[in-house]
This record gives sequence, structure tokens and C-alpha cells, in this order.
Amino acid sequence: MKTNCIKKKNTRNTFIIICVVLIIIVMISLVMINYMKHYNNPSNKKLIEAGITEKNFKIGDIDFNYAEGPNNGPALLLLHAQTLDWFTYSRVLPALSEIFHVFAVDYPGHGKTLYPENYPMTANQIGSDLANFIETVIGETVYVTGNSSGGLLTVWLATNRQDLVKAIVLEDPPLFSSEYPEIKQTIAYRLFTASYKAIQDKTFNGNFLDYWVENGTEFFRNYAGLFSQQFIKFAVNNYRKANPGKPIDIAFLPVSVKEMLRGLNYYDPRFGAAFYDGTWNKGFDHSESLGKIQCSAVLIHAHFEIMKDGTLNGAMNQEQADRALSLISHCQYIKVDAGHVTNLEIPDRFIQIIKDFF
Repeated sequence: MKTNCIKKKNTRNTFIIICVVLIIIVMISLVMINYMKHYNNPSNKKLIEAGITEKNFKIGDIDFNYAEGPNNGPALLLLHAQTLDWFTYSRVLPALSEIFHVFAVDYPGHGKTLYPENYPMTANQIGSDLANFIETVIGETVYVTGNSSGGLLTVWLATNRQDLVKAIVLEDPPLFSSEYPEIKQTIAYRLFTASYKAIQDKTFNGNFLDYWVENGTEFFRNYAGLFSQQFIKFAVNNYRKANPGKPIDIAFLPVSVKEMLRGLNYYDPRFGAAFYDGTWNKGFDHSESLGKIQCSAVLIHAHFEIMKDGTLNGAMNQEQADRALSLISHCQYIKVDAGHVTNLEIPDRFIQIIKDFF
């Protein structure tokens, strides 16, 4: 009899605990939804105060989306990393706009830039269109800094349009590592594979962020923590409901994850798929291109590691970075204590590098 009473008491206590936990979860969820509805990224205010505005300009079939600051000095073009957009530079644009005329542009495949459905996702095509942007919108020779794939496009501009480029900063670009066969032994190849699969998937709804949230289990576990995948899925869905039509901007996430979610919401997986099948680099040989660069350059090299299975977790290993240095005639090497998106992770150091060099 006593045992039955104990069992009933334990069952009742368990039920009460479950109810309390559920109530707490519901309350936290309501607070989060309300917070997301009224949250305004502090960077937005700083951009406005610096006179930096988001604009559009159509050149042929490309409707470029970009951010421009006041004309406070020589033109500086900033090219973001793959899967991100111009806003990734929001931490550094106000300071840089004090001495430069800054232009941070969403190149095709990213952000709000629009282009034809059959647009070729190749370095040659995107580089050519960026050259048109410089000639038409900026209207003068430029300093260029580019992160990751943006760094590859910076190399393209410095190689193929030397008349438009004064000097360049390469922010941890995947030189050689994004070419075959090396590309298959990189952590980025997983993104490229997912991009390719999304295009082939008949259930793909056209938004790569939704696809990534459903299928990027390993990424979320490694970079956002245990159980983060379902949490982020909840946050993304509710942010959209609370802020229809606005860029994804979830305040309480690590900044690198936060910016990646924003970028993935606009990302065209055809861009990553072009790395997967090798067409992105068609006609753009990294070694040959680096050897043609005549302007001064800085190569920023961020963290990398070789995983147990031999996979490169990073943009370049040391051998690849050294090879790039040996090919560029006038190049300074800077090793930084930061992850891949250096402008986002160490903004003050990045600002100083840009100011000192340019």
C-alpha cells in the first residue's frame, strides 16, 4: 500500500515538473519572439550615422545591390565571403568610411543583387560584371579587399582588369584549395555538395537557408552547439513571422552564425554547385592568375587545421599560402588570430590593416 502511494506521489511530481518545464519553455519562447520583433541591430544605427546607405543600380541584366558611404577619400571596394552579403562588413564600414569612399557590393549569387535565371556562376562572368560595376557606378580606379570567394574575385580583377585596380587585400581566400583535386579535401566541399544536392532535390523550395537548417546537422553541432539546429530552426521561423520581408537578424547567436544565416537566406546554391562541379574556376587558373598580378597586395591568412581524416578546415594550409606569396610579385603576408571571416571576427585589427596598407 505504501509502495503504491510512493509511486503515485512520484508520478504526480514528475507530471508537475513536466508542466513547469513546458510553461517555462512557452514563456521563454514568447519573450524571444517579442524580442526578435523589436530588435534593431546596433550596426544599423552606426551605418546611418556614418552616412552609409543601401542602394541599387542596374547594369545590363544585373541589378546590383550595394552599400555606399560618403566620398571621404579614394574608392574602396569590399567583396564579402561566399554565403554572406555586404552587411558582413557592417562592423568595419563606419571606420573605413572616414577616409575612403566605401562600396560594399552583393555580387551575383548573394544578397539582394538580381540577375537572369540562367546567369553563369563563373569567376570570369562575375568578375566581368564587377568590373562593369567599378566603371559605371564607382567611376575611378579602386582599392579592393575581398574575403574568401570575394578574395578570388579580387584576384580576378587584379589580373584581368589591372587598369581598374590600385592595390588589393586578400582576406583568407581559398587559393588552390578550391580547385580540383584539392577541393575534395576541404570542409567547404560539404557546403558545395549540399548546394549541388539542393538543386537536384525536387522538394527544394528555392530558399537555401531552409534547406541548410534541415540538412546542416554537423555544421550546427560544431559551430553553434548541441541542440542548436532545432533552436535555430525555431528562431528563423519566428523571426520571419515577426519581421516579414526583412533580412534574418537573430541577435543572440554567435556573430559568425548570425551573419551566415542572414546570407544563406539570399544565397543561390548554384554558386556553390559551380565549385562542386568545377565550372566556377573554368578559365580562371589560380597559379597563372596570381603570377600576373602587378599591383601591391596583402595576403591575410586566418586559422586552419588539418582534421584527422585529412580534411582542411580553413581556406588555405601553410603550403598553399606560401605558394600564393611566391607567385605575387609584391605581397605582404599577415597571419591573424581569427577565423575565416576576419573582418567580422577581428574588426579593429582588420581596419588597421586596411588603413596601414591602402
